[in-house]
Amino acid sequence: MKKKSKQKNQSKPKKEEVSVTLKDMINPELIKQLKEQQEQLKVKEERKRAEEEQRKREERRLKEKNKSFEELLNESGMNWKEFK
Repeated sequence: MKKKSKQKNQSKPKKEEVSVTLKDMINPELIKQLKEQQEQLKVKEERKRAEEEQRKREERRLKEKNKSFEELLNESGMNWKEFK
């Protein structure tokens, strides 16, 4: 009986071993590079968004500039029949 109890004690793994995380395994330089790349992508995305907004503003301006007199008259809030 004593032999069986000794075998049970030997088969248990020690909990003193430190678990290694992914953060510990990755090179700090690699983390730095990834963060820099993330910042570059954010800047590029912001620039792209700003350019798209600028393009839309220009498109609206040109559309407004090229409106006919009839379109401008129809968009006017005044009741032009009162001025006849």
